[in-house]
Amino acid sequence: MKIFTIILSVIALGLIIFNFTQVDFDAPLKGDSIIAVITIVASLCVIVMMAILRTSKRIEQKVKERK
Repeated sequence: MKIFTIILSVIALGLIIFNFTQVDFDAPLKGDSIIAVITIVASLCVIVMMAILRTSKRIEQKVKERK
């Protein structure tokens, strides 16, 4: 599971970098730029969700160790 979350986070980071180059900063909410902005936000959400998943798995593991 740890490798899976790391791979997804790296893919999301790659998408952020790629789409950042696609944004037209003169009109970031028009045409293809809006798609790039939406993808950047979605990729950031994936990174946050993977961090939450890793944290919850770590907590779950510590709770199992106590029993």
